[in-house]
Amino acid sequence: MQAIRHLYKIGYGPSSSHTIAPYRIAQLYKKQYPSCRSYEVFLAGSLALTAKGHGTIDIIKTALDCPDVSFSFDKNDPENKMYITGKDNEKTYETWHCLSLGGGAIHIDEYDSGDAREVYAEENFDQIKEYLKSKDISLLEYVYSHEPDLKDHLKECLKVMYETVDKGLHTEGLLNADLNYYRVAGKLFEKAKEKNDFLIAYSYAACEENAAGGMMCTAPTLGACGILTSLMYYLSRNEKMDDDQLCDLLSIAGVFGNCVKRNASIAGSTGGCQAEVGTACAMAAAAIAYLQGADLHTIEYAAEMGIEHFLGLTCDPVLGYVIIPCIERNAVSILRAYDCAYLARQLNHVKGNAISFDSVVHAMNYTGNKLAIELKETSLGGLSLEYHYAKH
Repeated sequence: MQAIRHLYKIGYGPSSSHTIAPYRIAQLYKKQYPSCRSYEVFLAGSLALTAKGHGTIDIIKTALDCPDVSFSFDKNDPENKMYITGKDNEKTYETWHCLSLGGGAIHIDEYDSGDAREVYAEENFDQIKEYLKSKDISLLEYVYSHEPDLKDHLKECLKVMYETVDKGLHTEGLLNADLNYYRVAGKLFEKAKEKNDFLIAYSYAACEENAAGGMMCTAPTLGACGILTSLMYYLSRNEKMDDDQLCDLLSIAGVFGNCVKRNASIAGSTGGCQAEVGTACAMAAAAIAYLQGADLHTIEYAAEMGIEHFLGLTCDPVLGYVIIPCIERNAVSILRAYDCAYLARQLNHVKGNAISFDSVVHAMNYTGNKLAIELKETSLGGLSLEYHYAKH
């Protein structure tokens, strides 16, 4: 498996697949061919279908910092392809054939981005458990022995998470005119003070900042960024935990996110929202269970439930914006993550779980492959279609 640090990328919202990945590709191309005076960019799949709502065109222009960028689209090709060709006054440079893989990860046929490099020999959670048993080490020791500098990266991610929520809590007004959506995180925060119940407000703050194109941290994607971000902010600000402890929680969460990434998908355009919110819920549930002192079996149980009860969840953003139903789903998911940790702890005393984490990941992969393309981040069906009918 690849490095856990790749699950936590920093970049502009609102979508890791549709803004962070294209931005990375464009910047790498510009660095490789700095003399370009113009660019031709081809987009396919959901990159083409939701280019406006996800801000893909604007972020590519920002990365290239060039007034002469032309775009073409193929809305029938299901793959998230991005091709880019640069020109100067006398020469046409190499065309890069690229894929956006989810969570900001990219593949470029003509260039090694470093995303595919393997760090862990184990390929699923069962193999990880066998390794832990054979070496007599903990899950946390396993992670840090493979990625000794991981905490330094995660502390940078935590800084972005804190800044994201802070800004989201203190910004008001219209977020999106097409949806007539006004920010509500600040109002939720004021209401939360009455009951000392802040997680929803923090989740909304992060997701509203993401939808506005702010600087974000994938966890493991931007479509699901409000889940672990709200948890980290809550534990830091309300529970007064230090960053070293929170890095440990993100590392534990990352193991489970990595297993999903390796054996299924964390991309809404590939697996539906189950791949984004479901994975993030599993990661948060595992972190919470670990925080509460659970053993490895109970942590796995909590993570398994985090995915199990999101199986089949579609990715059907209204008008292609990462707002409806995405923001609300993040808030639901962080609450469900706590429920999963609680249930796993209680149920483990009276029964074993029949479904392993690896099994539910395989089920997610199967289900994602069965979902219609209209329900995988294309905005062609589901809630997006219902919204269109209601407006017309």
